[in-house]
Amino acid sequence: MDIKRKLYPSSLNPLLIESTRPLPKEIAVIGAGTIGPDIGYYLKSALPSIKLYLLDIAEEPLKQAEGRISNYAKKAVARKKMDENKAKTVCSNIVYTTQYQLIKDCDLIIEAATENIPLKQKIFATVEKIVGDEALITSNTSSIPADRLFSRMIKPERTTVTHFFAPAWRSLPVEVIRWAGSSPATIDFLFWFFAHTHKAPIITDNAICFVLDRIFDNWCNEAVYLLNDASASQIDKVVEAFAFAGPFFVLNMANGNPIIIETNSLQMEEGDHYRPADILGSVESWLTHRPGSDVKVPDDIAAKVRDRMLGILFSQSFDIVDRGIGTKEDLNFGCQVALGFRQGPLDIMQNLGEAEVNRITKKFESERPGFPGHTKPLSVYVDFKRHLLVDDVDGVKIITIRRPQAMNALNDEIMDEILVVLQAHAEEPSVSGYVITGYGNQAFSAGADISKFPEMLGDRQAAIQYTKDCARVQLFLDQMDKPVVAAINGLALGGGLELAIRCHSAVASPDARLQFPEITLGILPAIGGCVVPYRKWPNGAMVFHEMITQGKSIASKAAAEIGIIKKITAGYIALIQEAVAEVKRLKGKIGRTLDGKIEIPDITVPQNPVAGDLVLSKEAVSQVVKTIRDGAASKSFAKALEIGYEGFGEMACMDAAKEGISAFLEKRTPKYRK
Repeated sequence: MDIKRKLYPSSLNPLLIESTRPLPKEIAVIGAGTIGPDIGYYLKSALPSIKLYLLDIAEEPLKQAEGRISNYAKKAVARKKMDENKAKTVCSNIVYTTQYQLIKDCDLIIEAATENIPLKQKIFATVEKIVGDEALITSNTSSIPADRLFSRMIKPERTTVTHFFAPAWRSLPVEVIRWAGSSPATIDFLFWFFAHTHKAPIITDNAICFVLDRIFDNWCNEAVYLLNDASASQIDKVVEAFAFAGPFFVLNMANGNPIIIETNSLQMEEGDHYRPADILGSVESWLTHRPGSDVKVPDDIAAKVRDRMLGILFSQSFDIVDRGIGTKEDLNFGCQVALGFRQGPLDIMQNLGEAEVNRITKKFESERPGFPGHTKPLSVYVDFKRHLLVDDVDGVKIITIRRPQAMNALNDEIMDEILVVLQAHAEEPSVSGYVITGYGNQAFSAGADISKFPEMLGDRQAAIQYTKDCARVQLFLDQMDKPVVAAINGLALGGGLELAIRCHSAVASPDARLQFPEITLGILPAIGGCVVPYRKWPNGAMVFHEMITQGKSIASKAAAEIGIIKKITAGYIALIQEAVAEVKRLKGKIGRTLDGKIEIPDITVPQNPVAGDLVLSKEAVSQVVKTIRDGAASKSFAKALEIGYEGFGEMACMDAAKEGISAFLEKRTPKYRK
């Protein structure tokens, strides 16, 4: 059976699920220790108006929890992540209590107590007697299968494990565990609920440690076993090539030794090779360094550490995929977003190649017998879409860009994956067309990933070629016979907007905003942004002048008035449904972008150009204006696009681009000289 269909029978994009129950009005979190208050703060931040109960057996943890939540809100205000009114609402309507009876009206109860099965079972038995029949009950356990916690419940169908990652108020993933006793409706609702409240949930099978703790806990345990060969600091330094922080640094931060002991002891049911290292029980803090510190590691030690740590990573990844504990997509995604890996483990394998992976795997199996190995060729494990979720709705392929950690920003890999999906179904009669949208309810796409831009600064030809390479999806869209509709579910910025406007139509949420912010970086929108809007919606030319030369944004209503947006629809499902309907309406009616010279209103370069409070580079604005004018004057749409590519190449060699991109990457305000 296809593991995706087993774990995700409804849809891969959680927001495509039509919730059968309303959002909770009252929620209880049981356990005010390490992670409980963080879960509470996340819930109140996402749903400020809910009534939250934070329950514990003692008053002191509750007092500390109240202080933590208040402090989180204060820091959010100071960092301008939250206004003061919302902060007050977040911190209000929270009941800190030791009395179970107070949670009787709660719609959702999340247990976050100590990892002790009898204790958790006792809590659930108590809760079930108090709450209503429709209340959902979940556990935040990181390792205990759901059946061991809930099989004795009167109504196990309303229960499951929902595993958060620290810090729970900020970390995006939540594992939702599909087990035999839970109803599909419960899993679907929780999957939808966490996505609706700005998380990135994944569904896993009901195995010990699920997916991500199976990776992390064994990663840490293996590092401890390596202490006979290297110091904690040396191990952390070698591992920093693959993760943003080494295992010992993370263990210190999270007081994680007891967790590894608990989880790996449980995994010993699968074999003694999972035994936690003895030293974990006798060390309170590891002697290591902050990530990025200069630590010298002899080559022989570095090689041994690297091979062993990659060996355990590959072993667990193979096992997860082979046993269907989770999907390849979720494994790769979760390791990056929840565990801080620079790349997903399957990406690491792909980059190393089959020969090197086999060498590492065989060496690991000889040194650590008993651990799982691969059962299939490497190509099977690494062949999947990293950043797209593809669902079917009424004969239309819904392509969801899933990169929430970067507001769905586009990169080369994403564009390649979109192109593959579009090409794969081009001749398939059962597919009417496509909808492209973004994951979550905040962004369609926040633009293009500019991490490669520094490489081409000062190299005109390299910059031009890069834009041409980036335009492959847009050029394919121009030639397609099947309609593609953009469902703009929030921000559409820069390259994200350039993708949306090349679709054959677009619908948007009421809070959608469209913007070309490139000029603030000293560059221009090169993949059609200076050309396409003027040819598709000539009545909006003055608006486009301001968007491109001043970085002004427009709301969905303004975009609809000039024709970019066909319909504004509230609610994610309603938006997708409208996009599907638009695909059907466009069958056989796809228009092509205008050839020939076009007339545009006069556009001038201000003496002192600005974008809001930011003083722009006059030299850069002049090049943008020239590109717009030359593109409009071109007798060919294809030539006009070339002019856009060349304009980007010219700007890549200007001081403004160097300063703007450097400032963005350094998170500072640019200071343009000319």
